[in-house]
This record gives sequence, structure tokens and C-alpha cells, in this order.
Amino acid sequence: MASNNFIDYVKLICRSGKGGAGSHHFFRAKGLPNGGPDGGDGGRGGHIILEGNSQLWTLLHLQYQKHVFAKDGEGGGENLRSGAQGEDIVLQVPLGTVARDAATGDQMLEITEHGQRLILVPGGRGGWGNDHFKNSINQAPQYAQPGEPAIEAIIILELKLLADVGLVGFPNAGKSTLLSVVSAAKPKIADYAFTTLVPNLGVVAYRDYKSFVMADIPGIIEGAAEGKGLGTRFLRHIERNSMLLFMISCDSPDINAEYEVLIGELEQFNPDLLEKKRLLAITKSDMIDEELEAEIRATLPEEVPSIFISSLTNKNIVPLKDLIWKALEETRRDAAPTKRQGLGEEEGDEEWPS
Repeated sequence: MASNNFIDYVKLICRSGKGGAGSHHFFRAKGLPNGGPDGGDGGRGGHIILEGNSQLWTLLHLQYQKHVFAKDGEGGGENLRSGAQGEDIVLQVPLGTVARDAATGDQMLEITEHGQRLILVPGGRGGWGNDHFKNSINQAPQYAQPGEPAIEAIIILELKLLADVGLVGFPNAGKSTLLSVVSAAKPKIADYAFTTLVPNLGVVAYRDYKSFVMADIPGIIEGAAEGKGLGTRFLRHIERNSMLLFMISCDSPDINAEYEVLIGELEQFNPDLLEKKRLLAITKSDMIDEELEAEIRATLPEEVPSIFISSLTNKNIVPLKDLIWKALEETRRDAAPTKRQGLGEEEGDEEWPS
């Protein structure tokens, strides 16, 4: 990538801590040579945990941390003393981080809230000491459990930006310019293709102190789903956007054709993207008069609401915000509550069966 500041993909070799072995010990004291079992339990091995941090927006801090190994739990001792737990490793990640098993590609968990903690790789449970196995028949058990082994896995962390609005368009459609006008973001703007090489986020102020987050995704070209241009590298960020704002310049020779190409590329990447609400903004409309605008409007696709805007003159910027806010409210009303996905919370280790 051209930028060293935005990293949205890292691969980690992870190993949790193994559980400590339970103790096989019998109490011995003067006058009590045949005391009962008093072996303590082994300590749990260290977890590897992901924690959401809203102050982070990139995985850059994990780029060179290739190995993540948690500490093992200690073995149990005499007099029912339990072994110490292995120290957990907590990795801070930005919101929108998804963890996948590199071997299978299956999603393991995702982090969507600040302070949310989910176990990425659980540590092995400590073994029970022989005290657990005594009973009326077996009063001197000669057995204690070993600790559970460590778990090793190659984990892929992917960042999918959490934004309300994703800007979709060809290079030089005016996406970065719009973001710079409606928010405090300062994306790089130039008159050549692929000016934007990494996604940019901006908070857009709206009426009555409301706001929404807009994401400028690097430009898509025909064949992106097949690897052309910047390929599908950043299309994953669109998956977490509540709605999509398509942007096409008014000087395009065929606006309908460009729109269909963009739709086709998104469908090849992930057909579910077409279920999102869409708006179409015809940009740079300060370059055309009302008569030409009316002619273009008559040719626009009917299935998507459209608006002519100019970031240079602020033409229809406020009405665009109104349309976006209305679409976001409809999306929130239609959204069904979803259960948070993950392997489990940080606390709450299960006991071993006897």
C-alpha cells in the first residue's frame, strides 16, 4: 500500500497458554502419616483477547507483532493450593475488526463496541487435583488431571470501517471533495485517477446537533472484482456501511452505464450489498446549465433517488444531507436487532467434569 498509516489486514500466529496440571499429593504430618488427598487445581492458561478501542482506526500497531503467545497456567500444589493463572494478552483493535481462522476462512468474532472484550483464543483449563476424585470407595485417589493443552491458530484480523454512509464511484467522481466539504476530514485531492489510496472517514454535522459518519472508499473501476485497479481491497469497508451514496460526474458520457458498472462490481463482490439503501449524486453540476441538467435527469435510473450537487459551489449539499438522514432513519427502523457474535466473554470459565 502507498500509505504506511492505514493497515486493515494483519495475520497473527497465536498460541494461548496451556492449563496447569492438577497436583497429585497426600497430606502428611507427624501423627497423621496417612492423610487424605490434598492436591490443588492447576491454573488456567492465558487467553488471547480482543478489546474494542474507539480511538483506533487502523491495525498498524499489530502489523509487526507476528507472534502472540500467552503464558501457561501453573500447576497445583499441596494443601489444596491452586496454581496461578497464565497472564492474558489483550490486543486493542479498532471497532469493525473481524477475526477469521486463516485455515478455514471462517469468521470467529467481530468487535463493534468500545470496551467490548471477546476471547480470540481461549487458554487451556487447569486440571483438577486429586482431592476432587476422593469418595467413600476411593479414599486415596492416585490420579490428578493434566491441564488442557494450549491452542495454536493462525488468525487473520480484518478491519471493516464502521460508517453510516459509504461513497461509491469511479476515480475522480468527487468523493474526496464532498467529504472535505461536509466534514473536517482532509483527504488528498488531485485531478488524477486513484488519488484516494486508503479509506477516509469524516463526521458530518446535521441539523439539531445530529451527525453521521461518511466513508470515502477508494475509486472502483470496471473489473475491480477481478483485481483490476485497486481491486476488491477496500470493498470490504462498504459491507459495514448503513447505506451507499453513488457518485457520478455530470460530464460522464453515459451516467446509466457507469451506474450499472458500479452495481455490477458490488454484486460480484457481495450480492448482499445491493440490499442496502442507495442514493445517486450527480457531481460537478456547477458546470452545466438548467436545461442540460433537465435533459440528464430524464435519463437517470428510476430505481434510485437522485440529486445534482456541486461541492465547489455547495449546490444542494444541504438537501443531500436531508436525503441521507431520511435514508438512515429508514434503515434504522427496518434493522432487526442482531445478537452479538463471538466466542465468549472474557470471564466465566467452565469447570471440568469429574
